[in-house]
Amino acid sequence: MARDTYESPLSSRYADKEMKYLFSPDMKFRTWRKLWIALAEAEKELGLNITDEQIEEMKAHADDINYEVAEEREKLVRHDVMSHVYAFGQQCPKAAGIIHLGATSCYVGDNTDVIIMTEAMKIIRRKLVGVIRVLADFAEKYKSLPTLAFTHFQPAQPTTVGKRATLWIQELMMDLENVEYQLSKAKLLGSKGTTGTQASFLELFEGDHEKAKMVDKLIAKKMGYGDCFAVSGQTYSRKLDYQMVSVLSGIAQTATKFSNDIRLLQHLKEVEEPFEKNQIGSSAMAYKRNPMRSERIASLSRYIMVDALNPAITTAVQWFERTLDDSANKRLSVPEAFLAADAVLNLFMNVADGLVVYPKVIEARLMAELPFMATENIMMDAVKRGGNRQELHEAIRVHSMAASRVVKEEGGKNDLLERIAADPIFGVTLEDLQGILKPEKYVGRAPEQTTDFLNEVVYPKLAEYEDIPKETAEINV
Repeated sequence: MARDTYESPLSSRYADKEMKYLFSPDMKFRTWRKLWIALAEAEKELGLNITDEQIEEMKAHADDINYEVAEEREKLVRHDVMSHVYAFGQQCPKAAGIIHLGATSCYVGDNTDVIIMTEAMKIIRRKLVGVIRVLADFAEKYKSLPTLAFTHFQPAQPTTVGKRATLWIQELMMDLENVEYQLSKAKLLGSKGTTGTQASFLELFEGDHEKAKMVDKLIAKKMGYGDCFAVSGQTYSRKLDYQMVSVLSGIAQTATKFSNDIRLLQHLKEVEEPFEKNQIGSSAMAYKRNPMRSERIASLSRYIMVDALNPAITTAVQWFERTLDDSANKRLSVPEAFLAADAVLNLFMNVADGLVVYPKVIEARLMAELPFMATENIMMDAVKRGGNRQELHEAIRVHSMAASRVVKEEGGKNDLLERIAADPIFGVTLEDLQGILKPEKYVGRAPEQTTDFLNEVVYPKLAEYEDIPKETAEINV
């Protein structure tokens, strides 16, 4: 670890090795060589004077990249692609003359970017599925545990702990749908030439438009893709970068909502994120259990959401067939977005898989508020016994305000039921009223909604990914 120079914390602290490798120089340059081989094979199949011996020579050196030669050459010519063409040619003297034939730098640069983003999105998909799987188990386990619900973070009608988890899962399902759509339309740039017209290939194939057109289709097939963009300038449309990072931004939005809910629940002591045996919550206050993982989810997610502006602005300001003000920006914004999303999903998985629920605390808070929520039922029962609704409503309003005052101003317990029992207008005993206060009576269809959602929406989708093994996410710090 270098201690005397800056390094991205996404690389040193947060993202997994698998994602970091995708955006590494080695992945990039190995992909360049695969693309040069695919181009040579396509050109040979379409009738150019390229031999099997030349292609085999290229394949023999596809992975043993002579980096030192390329780096020395780049110091001289100041061009990374041509430096690697030169280095590849040094290893493949018979094929040196046909490497990169008819192509421009964007052939390797842009196609590699698409390939790397696509592979990175597959990792994101896998980890999304993992988080959904863990939260589905959580929702199933706690689908019938009543809890106080909140609107505006004010007490509202009860729900269940499991039903609340379905709200997180639903947004993850929407994100997974976006990931799947983005992957379903993956296309390469192909080899379109300097302004996207394929003029160099039309020249190579002596005016044969069909052969020039087939180059793209053959390259796509050899690289494992269904097609290439039908048209382009020198580059693929930078809107693709925006679409990719927008998907990651959506995941970040979902993760932030989850992390905020957990932070609030941890404040209430109802649900906590995992806290390790030797973990220190605060340097000053030894008793503290800070929700640092959820806070980190929010922090990294905020970075992704803001970072999504970069490809949006970049695609908007590309002039005509291309300008180079995209390059430096996308070298930062796209990899960092994927690395940050990888880190967020690792944290999301880690927190979701280790959530600690405290039913007694949940019950105590719910029971403190439930008398207010039961007043509608109490009033209706009194009406059935012959009471006047308007008079009963006014009596409940008066008693509720008084009970609320005791709680808020005196710090006392909620004595609303005692007040109602003592009021002859209602004609009920305290024992009768306490029998009404069964939390499960006030959660509506929350348990059934949770079951239906899991059975009808979540489990069928997870079944499509049965081949993805269950994994746990370890975090570095």
